[in-house]
Amino acid sequence: MLTFHPVHTEADCAAIAALADRIWRHHYTAIIGMAQVDYMLERFQSPRAIAAQIQAGYYYRLVTGAAGEIGYFAVQPHGESLFLSKFYVLAGQRGQGYGRQMMAEIERIAQEQGCDRITLTVNKHNEQTLAIYQKLGFTVEDAIVTDIGGGFVMDDFRLVKALRTQDASKD
Repeated sequence: MLTFHPVHTEADCAAIAALADRIWRHHYTAIIGMAQVDYMLERFQSPRAIAAQIQAGYYYRLVTGAAGEIGYFAVQPHGESLFLSKFYVLAGQRGQGYGRQMMAEIERIAQEQGCDRITLTVNKHNEQTLAIYQKLGFTVEDAIVTDIGGGFVMDDFRLVKALRTQDASKD
């Protein structure tokens, strides 16, 4: 059974940043290279950046299981849509159904916020993760390229998952 700890304190932000460092270096270096991983970790997943995102309305959750801290996610409501910004599990903890449990919690948050869909972006070359999102019910909506500064871009697909609304579930 997983627990989802809301991230509020400096220590929480530091714990997320430490997980991000381990996960991103292991997973993304082969896809986007070490220079872009270093840049993105500092710009988007440093304790300071995480705290700023929380101030801007992101909800971060530190995910713990029997093995301790195993991952994290971050979401931000945008009207009727919930943007899934971060969704990560340590490599050694994958394949145990944690992603599905995390997605169920994200869907619960989306419905609590009155959202009828979840959107996210995933790197076009991140084929394994793209397949996982599609198994979780997401479909590719668009292809986008975003300049993130420092001479780097994010070359992504935008994915969407429609959620069943409370009214529809009564039918």
